[in-house]
Amino acid sequence: MTETDSTVTWLTQEAHDRLQAELAHLSGEGRTEIAERIAAARDEGDLKENGGYHAAREEQAKNEARIRELTEKLRNVQIGTPPDDGKVEPGMLVTALVAGDEMQFLLGSREIAGTTDIDVFSPTSPLGAAINGKTIGDKVTYAAPNGNDIPVEITAATPFSG
Repeated sequence: MTETDSTVTWLTQEAHDRLQAELAHLSGEGRTEIAERIAAARDEGDLKENGGYHAAREEQAKNEARIRELTEKLRNVQIGTPPDDGKVEPGMLVTALVAGDEMQFLLGSREIAGTTDIDVFSPTSPLGAAINGKTIGDKVTYAAPNGNDIPVEITAATPFSG
């Protein structure tokens, strides 16, 4: 995997450790707890009208989906920060003039941002896709959900340190 590989997810060491711990919990004791709730609800009898059983099965499905999501995310991870070369890519803190208003946000995922209150845009969102790969000074437009073209000018892009 190279630094320019578009499938790389940049994570700080803290974010990586947090996701690893969540995955370990969900895969271990999380699965066990849900299985125990399913077994207890199953012992109550008629499964067709057993709300506890259905709720536990739904929780199990969500747990397994999160395990798959975390496993995939951690498979394509680069620990650290992207290069500080002014290029907009996942893991960068971007400052841009969006429709004339200055915005600062993280291009990446909520997992990178952790507990900070910074706005996060996915690289696959309309704004993220429009600016991904651009550099400071570049001007682009993207189509908003309402169909309007929104002008964007990149004014800064630095690695997010969390």
